[in-house]
Amino acid sequence: MLEQGLDDETFALFISELRRFVRQVLVPAEKQMVAEDRIPEDVLKQMREMGLFGLTIPPEYGGAGLKISQYVETIQELSWASPAFRAIISINTGMICSALMNFGTQEQRETWLPRLAAGDVSSFALTEPDSGSDSAGLRTRAERDGDCYVLNGTKRYITNAPSASVILVMARTSQQNLPKNAHVSAFLVPTDIPGVSIGTPDKKMGQTGAHIADVVLDNVRVPLSALVGEEGGGFKAAMESLDIGRLTVAAGSCGYAKRILDAGLRYATERKAFGEVIANFQLIQAMLADSKTEIYAADCMIRDACARADKGERVSQEASCAKMFASEMCGRVADRVVQIHGGAGYLQEYDAERFYRDVRIYRIYEGTTQILQLSIAKGMLRSFVAGDD
Repeated sequence: MLEQGLDDETFALFISELRRFVRQVLVPAEKQMVAEDRIPEDVLKQMREMGLFGLTIPPEYGGAGLKISQYVETIQELSWASPAFRAIISINTGMICSALMNFGTQEQRETWLPRLAAGDVSSFALTEPDSGSDSAGLRTRAERDGDCYVLNGTKRYITNAPSASVILVMARTSQQNLPKNAHVSAFLVPTDIPGVSIGTPDKKMGQTGAHIADVVLDNVRVPLSALVGEEGGGFKAAMESLDIGRLTVAAGSCGYAKRILDAGLRYATERKAFGEVIANFQLIQAMLADSKTEIYAADCMIRDACARADKGERVSQEASCAKMFASEMCGRVADRVVQIHGGAGYLQEYDAERFYRDVRIYRIYEGTTQILQLSIAKGMLRSFVAGDD
């Protein structure tokens, strides 16, 4: 990502146009998307034309070149609409761009970044059937064979896999046991080459229109040039990419929570009970106030982490804190808004029911709350033992 990004005036104009697009195009498209379980093609076309697939990709490769704080603010604005719209672009603009810019070769950048900026979809394949939170325990193998690597294994819950042109695959390049993460490497794998097969999209609790599926690699041969970074450096690439990924999930949680609270506020000022609108009842006001306060707190955490990242600081701890708090916060806001709706909140007729299902995954992907608690605590203890301030 560029250090400078767009100038303030240009970025403000972009955010204003994005806000209009989200409310006038994306939100009205949600009902069709839910009914068909896919983002309408005309909407995807408009998202490509707005440059949303290349937000963080440098201008020389066809992208907007946003700096981290601008990118995260854009994701939060986009997340007023259904999470499916963020999901389709987030791997391009987060995981893949970060890995290629930090660890990729010039040839890899020239090959893939213009395609991604133009709207090709990508995937990030780390999770496996027996390896989720224990990401260093993956079993997918990449064995050197002359001028190629041969990949074998199965990846699970891979976002965008059914529509991806390329997948960044994490695979083990050595079978030695310790340390586990020292033998994980990253590979760019086009989905149209022999041996790559994509499973049927999984049926999910929420986030209709965003697709996940298994990716099976059966003797997939890729050239040596498909290796991203050094052999054995894939875990480092994955973890550094996850810092940005976690900030975007935090931003997505915060942006969607604002939409959910808006729905709760609207309902509370329209619904009447005991002869007056329920917004006049103090217990309803308490739920609204608690939600507003927690959204503000999450927003402040995200902005602080982004400001540090813009300065070039490593923000693993801050990103983990922001993701954990914002995702848990969003769940609480969704729960309160269902409660504010009462029985209506349990009906699919109202958006509150869909919001409640959509946000549950925020506390699981990009690091579960429990894994993030462990990561944050370990970081604190390392700093304490080292005597860091």
